[in-house]
Amino acid sequence: MGVWTLAWPSIITNLFYATSSIAAIKVVGGLGPDAIAAAVTGQRVTFILQAVLTGVLAGSTALIARNWGANDKEEAGIFFSRTIQLVIFLAFISAVLIWKFAEPLVIFFGLKGEALVLSTQYLKSIAPFYVAYGCGLGLITALRAIGDVKTPLVIGIIMNLFAVFFMLVLVNGWLGFPKYGVVGAALGNGVSFVIGAVLLIVFWLSNQLEVKYSSIFHFDINRVKAIFEVGLPAALEQVIFQIGITAFLILVAFYGTEAYAAYGIGVQILSFSIVIGFGFSIAGATLVGQHLGAKDEEQAKRAGWGAMRLSILSMTFFGILIVLFAEPLARYMIDNDEVVRLTVIFIWLLGSMQPLMAIEFSLGGALRGAGDTKTPLAITLTCLLFIRVFLAVIFFLLEARVEVIFSTLVADYVVKGFLYVARFRSDRWMNALKTKEAD
Repeated sequence: MGVWTLAWPSIITNLFYATSSIAAIKVVGGLGPDAIAAAVTGQRVTFILQAVLTGVLAGSTALIARNWGANDKEEAGIFFSRTIQLVIFLAFISAVLIWKFAEPLVIFFGLKGEALVLSTQYLKSIAPFYVAYGCGLGLITALRAIGDVKTPLVIGIIMNLFAVFFMLVLVNGWLGFPKYGVVGAALGNGVSFVIGAVLLIVFWLSNQLEVKYSSIFHFDINRVKAIFEVGLPAALEQVIFQIGITAFLILVAFYGTEAYAAYGIGVQILSFSIVIGFGFSIAGATLVGQHLGAKDEEQAKRAGWGAMRLSILSMTFFGILIVLFAEPLARYMIDNDEVVRLTVIFIWLLGSMQPLMAIEFSLGGALRGAGDTKTPLAITLTCLLFIRVFLAVIFFLLEARVEVIFSTLVADYVVKGFLYVARFRSDRWMNALKTKEAD
């Protein structure tokens, strides 16, 4: 099983997710910058939840892949079930907190006026669906750990088609439904979460998946603890990353709704390149974990480097295309000259970093697949908080233009790329899970 074989279904799946996110912004784009700010904020909170859950699930990926590679499929199946237990619990707690504290959360993002009202409505509408979202994410991550990337592809296509359909219907009031506006975008996404989770659960309970069902009603503290211990550094990494990004967004929000909307639109447009990196991150994590489980360290190293090379080629190609068509893409999203101008500048800056982002995604995934979740945590802490956010604050205090604030991400990714390559070259990451088991 090669890197590309595992990567392409995940890339297609993530491209559909990116299309759905773009559609959410486009659908509400006609309602103005405040509506776009609300959609961007709602997606940012969803991304934060996804990132934290994905961090915890790094432990599942490492342990399931390691057992699957060692041909202990029963143990892999048990870890599969414990993963679902853990992620449903975390998603439920998150949903309750986000619903209850929606308005303070939006205020924390620095939004005011109509943008504050619409963002709060969006979060309160989508929060109840986060349990289904977490369940689906857990099942998809566990499936990818055993090398099943086609089932998540099918589910992802179905989910995103329904998401776009329901967003169009509910935002615009088609087919006899009320015109919900921004809330309709939240509800449309939420319904798609439920559809995806239900389909995956039905497949799992009916033994249609390669990994067999093991009761989720049996509480197994030791295995849940093992998942959590391996995944905790990755979860902390994502918390730090999201704190850093949120701090960066807050600084951008001080420059006005146009700058905030430009950041959100720019990230969404470039997500078509970024999700390719996620695909290679998944492939690298799965292959490295399975090869280490099979005691084939050389093949594990080759899988990591192979994922990096393919990721760099793919993300660079798509990054160039997006940069070349930055202005028409931005204009398609919103007809506001200032937002378009800032979006284009942001795309030029982040687009030029695609090769370095490719290194972060691919080698970061490979390290997590080996159980080395502490290194990505340390790198993220160093680069995001102590380089990007620190520089952004300095420039903000010097009253620099928002374009200068955007440029701080360049230094972040240059240092990250160097650190990830240095760590993977050292080979010390291969013993990370052995050390945890010994402890």
